[in-house]
Amino acid sequence: MSFVGAGTALNTATVVIGSLAGLAIGNRLPERTRSIVTTGLGLSTLLMAGASAFAVFDRALEAAVGSAGMLIVLGALLLGGISGSLLRIEDRLGGVAGWAQGLVARRRGRSGAPSVGDVSGERERFIEGWLTTTLLFCVGPLTILGSLDDGMGRGIDKLALKAVLDGFASMAFAASFGIGVLLSAVSVLVVQGLLTVLGVFLGSVLDGAQIAALTSVGGLMLVGIAFRLLEIKQVPVGDLLPALLFAPALVSVVAAF
Repeated sequence: MSFVGAGTALNTATVVIGSLAGLAIGNRLPERTRSIVTTGLGLSTLLMAGASAFAVFDRALEAAVGSAGMLIVLGALLLGGISGSLLRIEDRLGGVAGWAQGLVARRRGRSGAPSVGDVSGERERFIEGWLTTTLLFCVGPLTILGSLDDGMGRGIDKLALKAVLDGFASMAFAASFGIGVLLSAVSVLVVQGLLTVLGVFLGSVLDGAQIAALTSVGGLMLVGIAFRLLEIKQVPVGDLLPALLFAPALVSVVAAF
């Protein structure tokens, strides 16, 4: 019988292993190959996003709020986006990632003095790798459902599946974006660890309708990530993160009426 938190520990380990493997082969891949890998990940993310977004048609959500599911998702994104932009979440996340990248660069003891353009480009690549993989690994139905199941003692099946997927994804991302992807293992540990603790203390605090709304909002945020990977539009996905809090809250409000 696995201990509580085993799923998160396994997931964190696979991200670390996958990232290290990706870093080992990344420099050996030509730029064109890495670009194709990133495009493939973008398309795959778009597929995953579509599957999650369709949770808006979930029967539990429809039973709770009727035909208001779409409006709830829209409202969560609008309220979340407004809150996130006022709090400048995207900028703050970028600042944290930039600080971490500078710390890693200093510890690696790089020789020579790179140009300002080189430092800026490397910083952006680090931030993009960390932010993209953090959101990809921490936003979605498997993250929420799997962590809550783990905390409530229902097993780690969902997180075990997610661990395998994240391991392969981190390998591909690290080959394209570099060491910033490795930092996402910390994000996975923190986010899924907190959700697991939530599962321990609150149990079934979220019902099926709330999970469906949250999953659909998360799916649309994944669309934003896919657009960034495919270089269609630089969607400030970080500013939309509060929408994950508004989605279940709006379900409760609408269901009450």
